[in-house]
Amino acid sequence: MSAQHLLRALDWPPRHRIDIQPRHDMLVIRSASDGRHQVGSRGDLPLPANARHMCRIASGQPVLLVAIVTHDLLVVHPVGTVVRLLVDLHSHLTGGGDER
Repeated sequence: MSAQHLLRALDWPPRHRIDIQPRHDMLVIRSASDGRHQVGSRGDLPLPANARHMCRIASGQPVLLVAIVTHDLLVVHPVGTVVRLLVDLHSHLTGGGDER
């Protein structure tokens, strides 16, 4: 997955070592000198199949990438999580119940 603009914001060059952990239906990627993974030579991110599976991210599925520069983190949100959060937010804004 290409994330060159976010990687530049995080100052993670190609071959930069990273750690990838599934947490609460998202992938949290952090800079780690002893990380098992690394940024690709073209600024792509490896998303291991087992980690994607744990977060219900299907191959080729759209995701939302969020760089949290102040904490040196990149978060990968599956589209299903984003949709659920937006439905909940819009329901709250309109004073409605759980309208999924």
